[in-house]
Amino acid sequence: MLGPVILAASRSDRMRRLISAAPGTKQVVDRFIPGETVGDIVPIIEDLTGRGLELTMDVVGEDITTPEQAAAARDAYLELVDRIKDLELGPKVEMSVKLSMFGQALENGHELALKNVRPVVEAAAAIGTTVTLDAEDHTTLDSMFAIHEELRKDFPQTGCVIQAYLFRTEADARRLAASGSRVRLVKGAYKEPAEVAYQNKHEIDKAYVRILRVLMEGDGYPMIGSHDPRLISIGQELARNAGRKLDEYEFQMLYGIRSDEHLRLAAEGHRMRVYTAYGTDWYGYFMRRLAEKPANLRFFLRSMVSKG
Repeated sequence: MLGPVILAASRSDRMRRLISAAPGTKQVVDRFIPGETVGDIVPIIEDLTGRGLELTMDVVGEDITTPEQAAAARDAYLELVDRIKDLELGPKVEMSVKLSMFGQALENGHELALKNVRPVVEAAAAIGTTVTLDAEDHTTLDSMFAIHEELRKDFPQTGCVIQAYLFRTEADARRLAASGSRVRLVKGAYKEPAEVAYQNKHEIDKAYVRILRVLMEGDGYPMIGSHDPRLISIGQELARNAGRKLDEYEFQMLYGIRSDEHLRLAAEGHRMRVYTAYGTDWYGYFMRRLAEKPANLRFFLRSMVSKG
């Protein structure tokens, strides 16, 4: 099982230095992270929205060690909001944030993260869009859900992410589905212990379907975060069974993965949102993309060989 090994490497400074210096790295990173600055990403936003797709934007970076870095992350998102406003694409482009970027792991991190993320949520609302709080490892989730609940008092459209591989998630989904919030369901991409998470792919897939049924039958807005053709088909069936119209749920997939499927779903009338990341601190995000799909790792290794 290469996935757990790659996820362990995602937290290794030594592996970070080695992979960053590898000659084939940039080619593969560019496949998943198509820019380092807001200016780089504007043509991508214009191209994808012009094709009938919607986006959720992620400024990558998780290794925040000071309050000043957390404030800089906040400011990077505020810069993104300003650019989306200039493009007049607010309704089509939302943002995804990891609270670790806003200082969640620092001293008094819960309060600091809430203080930093609130201006981003306010600015997003002012241009007609919203923010989704990404899920990270299981130790951060109680804080994330509490911040989500607090933000929704003033900005009820604020979304959050739940992860199918965690034992707790079905209960979380039942609570969230009843609240009318926007919920993205993903399988999960962190190395979690067997005490809190399913380790077998088949068990994770079964949990995903159970949780997605809860979301579809609830009062919230489900966001299906998956590239798995079988789960996409099941999601469509569950939506039909729940009597949902095409604009009452959406699909989300990562930039650079199954791009033809993005366009196919959009052409069928589905809301299809592309999760698009940019920034210079790409390592953790990149490694999780390799861990999720062996084909990504094979592509990376071939690139290293061909460029060596």
